This record gives sequence, structure tokens and C-alpha cells, in this order.
Amino acid sequence: QVQLVESGGGLVQAGGSLRLSCAASQRAFSISAMNWYRQASGKQREGVAALTSDGTTNYVDSVKGRFTISSDSAKNTVYLQMNSLKLEDTAVYYCYALVKPYGYIWGRGIQVTVSS
Repeated sequence: QVQLVESGGGLVQAGGSLRLSCAASQRAFSISAMNWYRQASGKQREGVAALTSDGTTNYVDSVKGRFTISSDSAKNTVYLQMNSLKLEDTAVYYCYALVKPYGYIWGRGIQVTVSS
């Protein structure tokens, strides 16, 4: 069964940067309608960034100007570049995308911890 696998998380100091990647476990399938969500401890999961099939991007207000969602269709990979990280960005980050022909799939999640 195809899966979405995130990578690139970890521990970073406030003000630093990380780039998350999300790829399908089987590269033969296409990925579109890509999204990144996050869930901080004790909070509900929230949408962070979205990239539609026509290239439109959307961001939650708290990350605008700091995070960038992008994709590499040749690699069937979606990225989340995170700059100027803040303590409040600490969360488990999930990718959520349309993986043809399976439908929408959640990644397992990856921890991002921002320290002071």
C-alpha cells in the first residue's frame, strides 16, 4: 500500500530554518492537491500550507512570509521550507495529498521542535 513519508524534521533554534519533504513510498504514482498540517501538543490539527494542482498556494496567517510550499513533480515530492522559525511552530507536521489512484492520504507525521 502506498504511503506518504515525511522527512527533514528535527530540533532547531528559534530563527533557524528547516525544510520538510514528503514523498510517496512508490514513486510511480502522482501526487497533487498537496497540503501540510501540524498539530501541537494539546491542540487541534491545523492546516499550514496548501498547493493546488494549478499552482495556487495558501498559508495560514501565522506562517505567511516565513513558510513556502513547493513540489517537484519529477520526484513526486512536496516540500515545506520553514524559515524564521518560532517556538510556536513546534508541532508534529503532516503532509496530506491526493495520491492517484488511491485518493487522499495522510503522512505519518514528523516532529519539528523549535528551541529558544
